[in-house]
Order: sequence, then C-alpha cells, then structure tokens
Amino acid sequence: MAIPDYQTCILPFLQFLGDSKEHSLREAEESLSKTFNLSDAERTELLPSGQQGIFKNRIGWARTYLKKACLVEAPKHGVFKITDRGLEILSRNPVRIDTKFLEQFPEFMKFRENSKATNAIATVLEAPEAVAAATTTPEEAIEVAYQGLREQLAQELLSVIMSCSPTFFEQLVVDLLVKMGYGGSRRDAGERIGQTGDGGIDGIIKEDRLGLDAIFIQAKRWQGSVGRPEIQKFVGALQGQRAKKGVFITTSTYTAEAVDYASRIDTKVVLIDGKALSALMIDFDVGVSVSASYVVKRVDSDYFEEG
Repeated sequence: MAIPDYQTCILPFLQFLGDSKEHSLREAEESLSKTFNLSDAERTELLPSGQQGIFKNRIGWARTYLKKACLVEAPKHGVFKITDRGLEILSRNPVRIDTKFLEQFPEFMKFRENSKATNAIATVLEAPEAVAAATTTPEEAIEVAYQGLREQLAQELLSVIMSCSPTFFEQLVVDLLVKMGYGGSRRDAGERIGQTGDGGIDGIIKEDRLGLDAIFIQAKRWQGSVGRPEIQKFVGALQGQRAKKGVFITTSTYTAEAVDYASRIDTKVVLIDGKALSALMIDFDVGVSVSASYVVKRVDSDYFEEG
C-alpha cells in the first residue's frame, strides 16, 4: 500500500485518540502504520532532502490540523489528547475528515488565513506529475518545487554543454572531478583530457592528491545512446595501459547492454550519463551559482523543556 497523504491520515489519527487517553506522536505513528498496513520501507522512506520521514511528516501535519480545529489538544509537551469537540465529531461516524471538513470550525479558518504561504507554495505545483496541492504538506510542496527547479536546471546545463566546444567539455570534466576530490588542485589534476594520444582514452587524472593511483577518462558529448561496443573499446584501451580504473562520461545515456557489460568485467569502469553528470555539477557547484537560499526552521522542543 502506498503511503497515505496527510488528509487521509486525519480521521484515523482522531480515531486513535478516541480512547480519551494521552498519547505521543510516536504511538500515533505506530498505530496508523498498522492501520494502513505499511511496510518497514514505506515507514522509513524519506523526503527528497533526506531530513525527515514522509509518513512521520504527514502524521505530524494531520495532528497539527486537528489541533488547529480544536479537535485535539496538547495537555503537556509531546503528548496529545482528544477534546470534547473531537469526541462529538467521532460520534457522528464521519467517513472522512479533510481540510474542507475542518473549515466548519472558526479556529481552523483563522489558522488557514494566517497560513497563506502554504497556498503560495501550492501554486508552484501545477505540473501534471506533481502531487495534488490539496494532499501535499508544506514541506513536501517545497521539496517538490525544489526538485522541479533542479530538474529544469539539469536540462539547461545539458543544453549549454551541447552548445560548447569539445575542448571546453573536456575542461569541464576535469573541473568536476577536481571538485569531487580527485587530482588535488586544477593545476596538478593530471594529464589534460584530449592530450594523451590514445584513441580510447581522453585523459588521466590522479585519484588523490598524492597520485597513488590514476583514473583514465573517456569524455564524450553524444547524441544517441552509448552502446556496448564503445565501452568495450574503452576497456580495451584501459587494458593496454594496464589500468584498473576508468570513468566514461557522456551527455547522453547508455544502453542496457552497455551497463550490463560494465557491471560484469574485472576492470572497474564507472558510467556517468547526462542525468548523473548534470546532477554532479549541481551538487558540486560546477557551472552553477546560488540564486537564492531559504532556511526552513521548526520549533526547538528541547529549548522549551522545563527542568
């Protein structure tokens, strides 16, 4: 079963609290994970940032919305309990409780009016592949928007690379590998790509600052998919140099046969396609610069602990 959206979690959350006892958010998470029959993998799946679990995030927002509608209260830190209003709502046996249902409560409407930033985020999510804004938590909305901007940037990077000269692309690859920690500085990275004179090898770079080992490189801008024959030629060139490690970088993709071949040979050959190349350039700030930076903060619960 897929991880339920936060609106689907609202009613089960309230039902869990229906015993009128105090419960922690962790207890609610445990109970609802069983209700939705989630696997361990689904329970631990993280948001794209890797900072928080998706299910935990959605449970947290279900609790927040119930609290803002005064169906749930927090008698003390980290503990929640259903209110009389919440019990009255449960007595009606509602089929579903979502934001539209909660709009009948003035406290919730006031909260919504003060949360227009959420609606602003939702306007970014107009792409067909995006999660529907009505079932997206603010954190998810931000991350979906971020991933969309990142994918757009990646496509732009590949477009720019294809318009540059082969020599510039060769220099770009060296810059990227240096930023990733190979070769030390740009100056002593190794033999510049395109000057080794070997048809199957475009360049050599030191694996570390001391040059204890070398990595041989093939860097090619490509229109169609790179097939197995091209990888075999590269491996043959590596063997001619008695090299044990190689990196094949292309702006295109690799065929399944090429990937399978590279995974089965003794020589260690890493295949980097256009998608991986642009992602590495973004991660290591090669050819990109920061346009804007936003810091998302949350309440520090430890600060408010009273001894």
